[in-house]
Amino acid sequence: MLESHTPQRPLILGSTSRYRKELVERLNIPFTTHSPEVDETPLPGETPGALALRLALAKAHAVAQQFPDAIVIGSDQVSDLNGHPMGKPGTHERAVEMLRAMRGQTVMFHTAVAVVCKATGFAQSDVAVIKTVFRSDLTDDAIERYLRAEQPYDCAGSAKSEGLGISLLDAIHSDDPTALIGLPMIRTCRMVRAAGIALP
Repeated sequence: MLESHTPQRPLILGSTSRYRKELVERLNIPFTTHSPEVDETPLPGETPGALALRLALAKAHAVAQQFPDAIVIGSDQVSDLNGHPMGKPGTHERAVEMLRAMRGQTVMFHTAVAVVCKATGFAQSDVAVIKTVFRSDLTDDAIERYLRAEQPYDCAGSAKSEGLGISLLDAIHSDDPTALIGLPMIRTCRMVRAAGIALP
């Protein structure tokens, strides 16, 4: 007699970020991506960590509404300079301004992840906090060379650590190594397993 089993639910990454997509591809399991279409405007008085967590959950729930049988990963990252959230620069000029402000500073990156399945009522979320120390000897010329080479205008705080951006830093402290890239994979794996997806 053949043993019956329930097919694994589809996995959806609720993000169009190529960085997050590349990280989930490391799991070597099938998944699709879908844009969550969420307003990312901070609420009055909202801390960077609370903003990241709220948006990660909002993105996961937004996609889960459209695909209720799927297990959905949502994520958001907010950089934090002295308690002030810094988003994606969008332009070269704004990126220069951000990196000059972060020179010689300790910047916290709050990377939140949420995993949701509407059909089962599953919902878990967590935030990884990454402490980064930017070089105090970072020159304007070095900033310009980095930005021209990487064009990290879609990265929180303009810091693309998986590329040349690592040269801007003196130190990184985190308990989830991929969190600075955009998705804390240790936490993500734990939640995905808890939601019912078998990982190798």
